[in-house]
Amino acid sequence: MSATTLSLGRPSPIAAIPGFRLTLGITLAWLGGVVLIPLAALALRPWELGLGGVLAVLADARVLAALQLSFGAAAMAALLDLPLGLLLAWVIVRLRFPGRSALDAALDLPFALPTAVAGIALTALTAPNGWLGAPLEAMFGWKIAFTQAGIVFALMFTGLPFIVRTVEPVLRDMARDAEEAAATLGASRMQTLGRVVLPALLPALLTGFSLAFARSVGEYGSVIFIAGNLPMLTEIAPLLIVVKLEQFDYAGAAVVGMAMLLLSFALLFGINQVQQLLRRGRA
Repeated sequence: MSATTLSLGRPSPIAAIPGFRLTLGITLAWLGGVVLIPLAALALRPWELGLGGVLAVLADARVLAALQLSFGAAAMAALLDLPLGLLLAWVIVRLRFPGRSALDAALDLPFALPTAVAGIALTALTAPNGWLGAPLEAMFGWKIAFTQAGIVFALMFTGLPFIVRTVEPVLRDMARDAEEAAATLGASRMQTLGRVVLPALLPALLTGFSLAFARSVGEYGSVIFIAGNLPMLTEIAPLLIVVKLEQFDYAGAAVVGMAMLLLSFALLFGINQVQQLLRRGRA
């Protein structure tokens, strides 16, 4: 039997697809040119400093503070977006009300809006004399703009659509039989939500969280205006990379970029493993 046939005598999937090898080659070449080669350059450039130089850059207090702020703020924003994104997805899918289409369209604005424009608008809104910042500071003493809270607020704005658009199709395709059965057995709406709906949506919520986190951790335009950009306090890692590039410290900028790449990959890999465990548990 030839290598292109299976043990049952049927053609293999590879042989059944016309032009499989050609399209695979083009795909891999395109992937290598667009993704792998730039990542390889990012991985090789820091070693111009040697191992000691790389470790010295990573041990710098300013670099550590920027990395901690970027990853911490991105994780916090994604976590805060989870309940809000779930609520918005539920409202769009399950409810019918005037203005629903407008709300659905408005959720995609962070995708289309230039991040710098979003940053300026959020800063004007939350500044001490802004429409939102002034009453919050007067009533509660809260300051949003030019603080770490402002960074989280901006990242929530950019990351929210990822969670909504990830949960929405899963919620739309979810059959209501289990919810109706739970109601028939006397379960309350909260019990149905916690024991029937949320477990089914958990993989989608984790996917939305990972997408929002990945989008937020490297965010630059919507953050630099609202952050204040004070070293050791409100300076994010992408801004520190730009600062190093402006100082012609290309290897140092590559070290920070490589650290962000490795940390992001490790976190996303961990989330992916959790998703696979959840799928196996449901199978």
